[in-house]
Amino acid sequence: MSDISRAHPLWQPSQEAIARSNMRGFMDHVSKRHGVTMETYGDLHRWSIEAREDFWSEIWDSCGIIGEKGARVLAHDTMPGARFFPDASLNFAENLLRRDDETLALLFNNEGVNAKPMSWRELRAEVARFAAVLKGWGVEPGDRVAAFMPNCPETIIAMLAATSMGAVFSSCSPDFGVRGVLDRFGQIEPKVFIACDGYRYAGKVLESHEKLAEIIAGLPTLEHVAIVPFIGVGPKNLPKTEDWRKLLDEAPATPLTFTRLPSDHPLYIMFSSGTTGVPKCIIHSAGGTLLQHVKEHKLHIGLKPGETLFYFSTCGWMMWNWLVSGLAVEATLALYDGSPFAPDGNVLFDYIDHAKIDVFGTSAKFIDALKKSGAKPRQTHDLSSVRLILSTGSPLVPESFDYVYEDVKRDVQLSSISGGTDILACFVGGSPLLPVWRGEIQARGLAMATEVWDDDGRPVVGEKGELVCTKAFPSMPIGFWNDPDGAKYNAAYFERFPGVWCHGDFAEVTEHDGFIIHGRSDATLNPGGVRIGTAEIYAQVEQLEEVQEALAIGQDWEGDARVVLFVVMKPGVRLDEALEAKIRKRIREGASPRHVPAKIVAVADIPRTKSGKITELAVRDVVHGRKVKNVEALANPEALDLFANLKELQN
Repeated sequence: MSDISRAHPLWQPSQEAIARSNMRGFMDHVSKRHGVTMETYGDLHRWSIEAREDFWSEIWDSCGIIGEKGARVLAHDTMPGARFFPDASLNFAENLLRRDDETLALLFNNEGVNAKPMSWRELRAEVARFAAVLKGWGVEPGDRVAAFMPNCPETIIAMLAATSMGAVFSSCSPDFGVRGVLDRFGQIEPKVFIACDGYRYAGKVLESHEKLAEIIAGLPTLEHVAIVPFIGVGPKNLPKTEDWRKLLDEAPATPLTFTRLPSDHPLYIMFSSGTTGVPKCIIHSAGGTLLQHVKEHKLHIGLKPGETLFYFSTCGWMMWNWLVSGLAVEATLALYDGSPFAPDGNVLFDYIDHAKIDVFGTSAKFIDALKKSGAKPRQTHDLSSVRLILSTGSPLVPESFDYVYEDVKRDVQLSSISGGTDILACFVGGSPLLPVWRGEIQARGLAMATEVWDDDGRPVVGEKGELVCTKAFPSMPIGFWNDPDGAKYNAAYFERFPGVWCHGDFAEVTEHDGFIIHGRSDATLNPGGVRIGTAEIYAQVEQLEEVQEALAIGQDWEGDARVVLFVVMKPGVRLDEALEAKIRKRIREGASPRHVPAKIVAVADIPRTKSGKITELAVRDVVHGRKVKNVEALANPEALDLFANLKELQN
């Protein structure tokens, strides 16, 4: 077992905080209603698995889901094939737009510039206007509405208007290249396209018109295109386009209505990263998404009406969809677009203090970058509003836990969470009832039968294995687009262990019943037949002050696989024999001798996906002379050239 725990937790909730938490209130309600003893989080989780139908029925009722619930909670309890609330009728947008008053719904900050806040009443009015536009364009249930947009209020307005009438929404961020957009939206054949005229990043204004001309030409099913004047230019002479603001200003004044549809009606089409081929189009349902998100927002995150939720995300990452659902529990959303370091590394912490953010969500990479920059927000900012910090995207290493508590804020719950685009939710995450242990994710998600299995399909604790979910849950995808017999869907999740969701994460259950994610299963290293998670290596190497970032792969070599470590050095640092020895010593002592790389190679950059995740598989393909199938999925595809035909790997 990984020896990363300490004798005492880094943070413990007070008894007062536990007593006033939404989760404790939910437990007390369940105890009374169902006659079960509920003292600990473990009690609640156990009941949520053993009585899943009762649990999800209580989530529907206690979270105030708007719609017709129907008689049945779960039909065909198999994976795949399970249907939750099969008789229900609801509308996703109706559940998010449950308020109509002057309190704040949306805040927006674009690289340090705060826009005018938007009230719930203003949000509803804008959604009503764009819904009237879409109706005038003949949009019907099931039609696809695609967006090429920043994380700004207009994107949320477009999504809510589309889903209010049962259209299916899909989005990506404007930093995507033309091929990356067409590989995604070309598959789903949208009727309507919403795009920005440009965006800002790292202080630069980047126009989108050239890209948009190619994208619009490459999507023959488009009937209408709305251009949001995000940088103040507008449509210019782009074909099929109309100005967003003009459309809304001239829209007929009609009341906002909601089309209620079955719970499993498609809501979103999400996309896999696409680094191993054309992205998979993953269809998520309105009911399944709503139920999972209100469970996580209300119970796990503990959001109360009027609290402010922030998550640093683009519209090409599932965390945007997750963030937006905070409206369903009447939270105020703090949106941000641009670089998290523009104009400087204070920008997000300035935003916290300005907007009085209660829940601050970011990536493990951001926390690591902050640590390496020497930033000490605890000394420079107030941060008194923040009660919870969330981290996802990649494993949060133990030293990053230390950094948060030493240099960001001491009295705060730090929850590393993990799930994915595939489920639009979390398998494991935080609990307001539990302590935070160094380097660990706190708990399994409620009603998520999450376990770690060995190669023989046996649950293990204190050993590394495959992260699985053994029982059906509402946010399983409806399926994949253009996969009529479900073959691709089955192969993606159920081939390894039939009837059990195998997520593709290499993980471990700890002595505290928490979790450690050691990396993706398909990126695990296998020297001498022993599986090693890449995150275990990064956790050691990236603590060295000389190393900016690292990436590890297994290189096929003399009938086995040897570990190769690529490192990006800090400015002014050179990789020499002494530093190589220091790196190997750190890995040997901090992980194990098996983790020590056979080769260490310095590179100028590391390729990453649009959502900021490093991509070991693409590098592994380049090193082995194989063609990378979809370079458009990468934010910096030119970095791949740095790994081709390296002389250091020829011996």
